[in-house]
Amino acid sequence: MIDLYTWSTPNGRKASIMLEECGLPYTVHPISIGKNADQFTPHFVKINPNSKIPAMVDSDGPGGKSITIFESGAILIYLAEKTGRLMPRDPHARMAAIQWLMFQMGGVGPMFGQAHHFLRAAPEKVPYAIERYMKETRRLYGVLDGHLKSSAYLAGEYSIADIATYPWVARHEWHQVELKDFPSVKRWYDAIGTRPPVVKGMAVPPPPPAG
Repeated sequence: MIDLYTWSTPNGRKASIMLEECGLPYTVHPISIGKNADQFTPHFVKINPNSKIPAMVDSDGPGGKSITIFESGAILIYLAEKTGRLMPRDPHARMAAIQWLMFQMGGVGPMFGQAHHFLRAAPEKVPYAIERYMKETRRLYGVLDGHLKSSAYLAGEYSIADIATYPWVARHEWHQVELKDFPSVKRWYDAIGTRPPVVKGMAVPPPPPAG
């Protein structure tokens, strides 16, 4: 059984989408994030010393031994290798998937995340930071759009690179981007959004019960 420690963020949703796409059973452990939240408890710090979600424990890891994995990109690669799914076998296509995964990890996630922070969470408006991160966010959308003009998915076929990037694009309203300005991204986004595993994975963890 796989135990997924996650929250309703783009990085968390990468892992739940991948698990749904692979058809693997898993148990969800919601880890609320923020100051003095679940992510800083001793129990979770043992799972991820960096106190970030997602993290995962697979009791049936390599050689039948339990394995703990943190960092969303590492989780995607691990699950792709475990199941033989969503990572191209052709060496050129495989490297394309890895490089676009790294593009998300090193560019899309950090830059979109900073745009979110300064637009939505910063205690005061910082015009320089807002301009800087919104400009870089739009530049990254331009890179994606240019590539997707000639490719259905980031690595040619649907892969972990798309799973990594989709949840961040799903928050386009948070970083004030109109998808109609990037038609190839919009076509890609709409196609991925119809996949049942993506719909299920995007709803993890479920909202807490009312009352």
